Amino acid sequence: MRLLLQWTTITPILAWALFFTGLVYDSSIFQVVASVLLIGSVMSAVHHSEVIAHRVGEPYGTIILAVAITVIEVSIIISLMVAGGDEAASLARDTIFSAIMLILNGIVGLCLFLGGLKFREQIFTKHSATIALVSLIAIVILTMVFPTFTTSVSGPYYSTPQLIFVSVACLVIYSFFLLAQTRRHREYFLPEGADDAQTMAVSGKKMAVSLVFLLLSLGIVVLMAKTLSPTIEKIVISNNLPKTLVGVIIAAVILLPEGIAAINAAKKNKLQTSVNLALGSALASIGLTIPCVSIVSSLYDMNMILGLDIKSMILLGLSVFTVMLSLASGRTNIVYGAVLLVNLAAFIFLIIHP
Repeated sequence: MRLLLQWTTITPILAWALFFTGLVYDSSIFQVVASVLLIGSVMSAVHHSEVIAHRVGEPYGTIILAVAITVIEVSIIISLMVAGGDEAASLARDTIFSAIMLILNGIVGLCLFLGGLKFREQIFTKHSATIALVSLIAIVILTMVFPTFTTSVSGPYYSTPQLIFVSVACLVIYSFFLLAQTRRHREYFLPEGADDAQTMAVSGKKMAVSLVFLLLSLGIVVLMAKTLSPTIEKIVISNNLPKTLVGVIIAAVILLPEGIAAINAAKKNKLQTSVNLALGSALASIGLTIPCVSIVSSLYDMNMILGLDIKSMILLGLSVFTVMLSLASGRTNIVYGAVLLVNLAAFIFLIIHP
């Protein structure tokens, strides 16, 4: 009973209650309350993910958090695609692109910057980053670059056979990445000094409670972010800012649990956990989302824009290339983090001033 009376369990319950009453739409006061509960739910998700990670050990803890957030994100994208029809043709691409840019530049950049600021230099297994980046680059090129240049269908679209092939390719690449991360090369993804004895530090009952409330917290974070999006949109438009910025803000809110967990790990000198979370999340975001939205677009006979424009490709290429160089040696410092954060600033600046 005491487990159920902590703020990390009460906060998401209150957030769900507020969401189902519909009061969040009534006044600015309830929207402020919703915002507070949203942040509290983010912190709750971080807490419960850390409890689970202590129980199951690495890299399983980071996989659970990354996949859970991605599954919820996918469900929201699909619901909006079905509701929006052809007007939502670019929704999946825009959401994934924003998430990838925020993960590679924002989360990785902050981890390297804050870790370098506190510890001067941090160490991780470069083989883990190499495996993740090789997988990520292949998926990114196949899903977000090639559609702009293929000729079977006019425009930045894939034909149905091409979409089937790319979806299968994403699942194959992500599956083999998980195989390497959990079985064949698990040692690459383990923090220095980690061992299986550490996985029994949390009771099974506590882990079960944390797993339930992790899913509840992540679910309400995403739903609250979508619910508050009209308010965010009004603020953005009233300040004469591009509407595209709304998607970036919502993606940032959705990624908050992963981001805070990764940054906390870096500040504890556990950069391997940060790398696992960031790159694993980026892979899950594309590797799972594209096949799911492809199925939905086929079932509802919807056009789905996947290809990026040239400017976005250059920004994406710059981000991936910078992360590759930053993680190539297995040692990081504050300079790498600063450069990635500048890339993030450029991404946001060019949205506001295209």
